[in-house]
Order: sequence, then C-alpha cells, then structure tokens
Amino acid sequence: MLTREENELICRVGPGTPMGQMMREYWIPALLSSELPGPDCDPVRVMLLGEKLIAFRDTAGRVGLIQNHCPHRGASLFYGRNEDHGIRCVYHGWKFDVEGRCVDMPNEPPESDFKHKLRARAYPCVERGGIVWTYMGPRKTPPPLPDLVANMRPEGQYAVRANMLDCNWLQAVEGEIDTSHAGFLHWGSVNPEDATPDTFLYWSVKDRAPRYQVVDTEFGVMYGAYRPARPGQVYWRIAQFLFPFFTQPPEGVLGQTWVTNAWVPMDDEHTMTFMMIPNPVSPTGGRRLPIQGSSDKYPPVWPELLPNTTDWYGRFRLATNLANDHGLDRELQRSGRNYAGIPSLRSQDQAMVESMGPIYDRSQEHLAVSDVMVIRVRRRLLQAVRAYQERGTVPPGVDRPESYRVRSGGVLLPEGADWIAATEELRRAPVEVS
Repeated sequence: MLTREENELICRVGPGTPMGQMMREYWIPALLSSELPGPDCDPVRVMLLGEKLIAFRDTAGRVGLIQNHCPHRGASLFYGRNEDHGIRCVYHGWKFDVEGRCVDMPNEPPESDFKHKLRARAYPCVERGGIVWTYMGPRKTPPPLPDLVANMRPEGQYAVRANMLDCNWLQAVEGEIDTSHAGFLHWGSVNPEDATPDTFLYWSVKDRAPRYQVVDTEFGVMYGAYRPARPGQVYWRIAQFLFPFFTQPPEGVLGQTWVTNAWVPMDDEHTMTFMMIPNPVSPTGGRRLPIQGSSDKYPPVWPELLPNTTDWYGRFRLATNLANDHGLDRELQRSGRNYAGIPSLRSQDQAMVESMGPIYDRSQEHLAVSDVMVIRVRRRLLQAVRAYQERGTVPPGVDRPESYRVRSGGVLLPEGADWIAATEELRRAPVEVS
C-alpha cells in the first residue's frame, strides 16, 4: 500500500504539482485528429492535466491548442470564430494564431502596437497516427515523440479509439497492468471445457493464479505472468508499462501485435484513454495460436459510446457508466453466462476502477503476491517524480524515443527457459514510420 502522502504525490496532476510537471516533460495525446475534421471547423474543449484548453484547426489545417480564456477580458475562446488562419474572440474581435500570437486587435486604434506585445498561452501540436499530440513542457525545443510503433503505422494501417473514465489516471493504469483479474472479471464464467484446447484462453482459465516475474526497464516496467501449458511448456503473458502513462496489454501473440494505450489525465478525477491499434498486424511467419475459445460466455470488447457533447467532460463517454451501474444485469450474473453481469470487457474494467471513487485512498489496501506489477510501477513512479522534483532529473524515456519500440503478448516457452532472453527479438518492435 501507499501512504496518503505518496498517493497524493503520484495521483495529483494539476499545474504546479510534481507529477503534473513531470508529465509535461513528455509529448501527450490531446485529442483525436478526427475531432477536428477540417480547416476552420468547430473548436473543441479539451481538459488536459487540469488545464482548460481550446483545440482548433486553422485554415491551413494546422492544429492549435490554446488557453480557454481570451487574454483580453477572459471570455472563452470556445465561442470564437475559427476563420482565416486563427481563432477570433467574439467579445471584442481579438484574434490568435495556433502559436498564440495576437494577429488582430480590431477594437484598438490603427496606430496601436499592443497586439505585438500580447501572446496567449498555446502549446505546440503535431499529428501522428490519428492522434493530436501536444507538448506542454518547459523546453523551447520539445523532445522527440516516443517511438510507439502502434502510432507510427502508414495511413490506412491503423485504428485509434478514445473513451473517458470518471476516475484518476493511476487507477486506470493499474487496472490494465493487473493480469490476474482477467480470469475472473472477464473470463470467470468460462470453464476449461468451454474453451478450445491448446489456446491461451484455455490455459488462462485452467490456472487462474499465474506466477509473476517483474523487471524494471529503460522505459518503465515489464511483467511476465506464467502458468503451465502443454507438457514441457509454459504459457507466458508479457506486458509493458511505459512512462508516463502508456501500457501495452498482453493481447494476441507476442511478436505479432503491439496495441498501445495512453491513459491521459484530464484532471485529478477524469482520464481519457487513447487506444492505438495497428491494423493489420505485422505477421511473424510463425503459427498463430488461437487466443479465444469458442465459448459464448466470452463478452464483446466495446460497448456503445454516447454522442459527444461540447462540455469539458462530454467526449467519448460509454453508454454504460456509473449513472446506470455500467449496465449491470443481476440475472445475467446469476445465470453463469457472464461472471460480472456487465455486458462488455471495456465496461467491466471501467466499472471496477470507477467504483473505487475518483481517487482511491491506497493506504486502505491489502496487497498480495498478484499485485507485484502494480507495486513495482508505483515504486518507479515515486522514484521518478522525486528525482525530478528534488534534482531536476529528466524522467525515463523523454530523450530516448527508441526505448518505446517494444511489444507485448502471449508466448509458449520451454520449461526453465530464461523468458527475458528467449523473447528479446519478439519484444522488439519494428519501426514503420508513416
């Protein structure tokens, strides 16, 4: 467990907080490119690290991310006119470009040069793989974007999704790096006889208490969860945490997939997830083992999304949410066809982390052996934020984009094999820049 002081240190991300300042050293996913569908389209409200911002795409197609309040008298630029290479406040007509420069001040006399002395706070943006990335840190020249290969595929060979959670970012991350929950929350109603033999699902439900090995990496933390498989072989489920808030779940076959999730703090109590999915996945030439059995007890992944609204917390919300108990169906739960009684995998995960409250008090926990990855990630975060706060140490991965070229997934290894050495090549992701 963490002390309350430690919990506050790594959970709070607003302006001026140690964790929030450390996160600003990284490029951060801000929104989907599709949310700004064309030049001079409608602006979008974006909450990011506790800061209210307005995103817009100018006449040339460039994306701007600018402070919410007009520097003149504080009216929201969300109501602004997005036109002719800038966003114009409708209160007095002051206009700002994507870099925050005031390019027009029509209510001032022609001889006034005040517009050249004024600048709105704006953060640089780049687009890659369907995501608008922004840099909110102190460097005049931002560091490179991380080499997250799922976000570097050529056009037409990737998919990207987003959804919002009503909880702190760390709860969301910890839900993903906890592998043992899958055998209960997601597959609790699947018995070994329901699953196709010789599949990852079969071995997962045959032994729901995997053993663990966890190691620190240059970019974060990696775990290997292992359990018996075929005679003389072990099924390994390998996954990554990458600073500051990226995860790679152990989906699919190691070496063939590299789905990456970003759990971006909107503020202390809301998180936006960006799922980066290479499609199609790159083949390795090896035989692909079935991941999922034929059981009808395996729930679908994605629930329906509500239509986006224009408020600060109105984007990419699940239709099943806290207000309707995430679609909990007690009869479905009792029937044995769905262990949780919640209709989709995404809703199941989200229900658990949101049910803890906006920020869970981790001093109340009772951690076990199965929480070893959660414990190690917390330790790395605490070490990094303290080093940054006390000595100005550059956090992991900021200046080493190539360290993010990794993959996760499942693999069969011989009993007694060194899992780290045996999977080195499979975990190395090829770079295919779009």
